Amino acid sequence: MTTEHSGSGDAARSMELLWGTGERPTRGPKPGLTLDRIVTAAVAVADAEGIGAVSMRRVATELGVGTMSLYRYVPGKGELLDLMLDKIAAFGADDIPGPEAGWRAVLENVARRAWRLHHRHPWLLQVDQTRPLLGPNSVNALEYTIRGLSGVALPDREKMRLLTVVEGYVAGAARTRLNSAMAEKRTGLTDEEWWKIQGPFLIQAMESGRYPYLASLSEDTFAFDDDCDEGDALFELGLGRLLDGFAAHIEGRGD
Repeated sequence: MTTEHSGSGDAARSMELLWGTGERPTRGPKPGLTLDRIVTAAVAVADAEGIGAVSMRRVATELGVGTMSLYRYVPGKGELLDLMLDKIAAFGADDIPGPEAGWRAVLENVARRAWRLHHRHPWLLQVDQTRPLLGPNSVNALEYTIRGLSGVALPDREKMRLLTVVEGYVAGAARTRLNSAMAEKRTGLTDEEWWKIQGPFLIQAMESGRYPYLASLSEDTFAFDDDCDEGDALFELGLGRLLDGFAAHIEGRGD
């Protein structure tokens, strides 16, 4: 469920803070307090307790300062969230392959980085980024991704659409897997235990003859595999077929 929105604060002020063009406090209320420390502490709170736990008061407590001290660096939670989103988008210089690797390797990289990001920061799924504010880390990632796709014979607008489709797929796959993990934590039941409760009722339904196609499925169709993470398996299957579809589209455009 979405609980927060990027750009919900003063967008112009967020951009100033992201790009370092705004005024900075001439002196801090406590030695060592910086904007980066504040953002890092906010991300840590969100990772541990969820985005709903992030507030100026909570972050101040984490840093051991008064709440009003934070307002000298960032106006409020809306702008703080924008800074948090850009901070977690940071990557290493070698994290994104160049155009020589081919478009498929680049898009696989985009998908896998996003997959890891959602699992490292599950609260991302609760943030609506329909209107993102692009800070330095986000722009760097986009720059290197577009560089990697520079050899693809597609219009620039279409390249961006491919990226949007990949990111949407990953968010959906991550939501399914993380919701499953949260359900187990919330109920104390594993997925296997959850379906075992329903087993006798479903068996009776299948034997009734009202569902012949479901009843004809092989016995291992819905079996749990201890040697395979179902979330990872679904992600890999979907990503592979998605990129196969892109390949057919790109080759068709070339023809």
